Amino acid sequence: QVQLEESGGDSVQAGGSLRLSCQASGYVSSSKCMAWFRQSPGKEREGVATIHTGDGSTAYADSVKGRFTISQDSAKKTVYLQMDSRKPDATAMYYCAGESSHLSPEGCRLWVGSPGASCGYWGRGTQVTVSS
Repeated sequence: QVQLEESGGDSVQAGGSLRLSCQASGYVSSSKCMAWFRQSPGKEREGVATIHTGDGSTAYADSVKGRFTISQDSAKKTVYLQMDSRKPDATAMYYCAGESSHLSPEGCRLWVGSPGASCGYWGRGTQVTVSS
């Protein structure tokens, strides 16, 4: 019922900024947990940022805190990931995901640092490559 489509990935130089977008189609609750995950070759998928669309609360993995910002545009049914001060270690496939159930803001934050096995909806991913 819910489809997620990521965009904005690119191959860019380190030090700049990049914004990823995740646009949802179909029915989307006004109070849902949305998140960005990333995965590099040979590494496990890990949640880097979450946002609960109900109260707007956010959470970040320590590895990206202070450099990445997750936000939402409810009217456009879109969530964003602003990536500042990009480093080569940010190179990965980035996935947008959402819940199938009704997580609380506290439950939403638990996706940070996890592989997101409980996520109900996934986008196909967008590749981000950062070169030095």
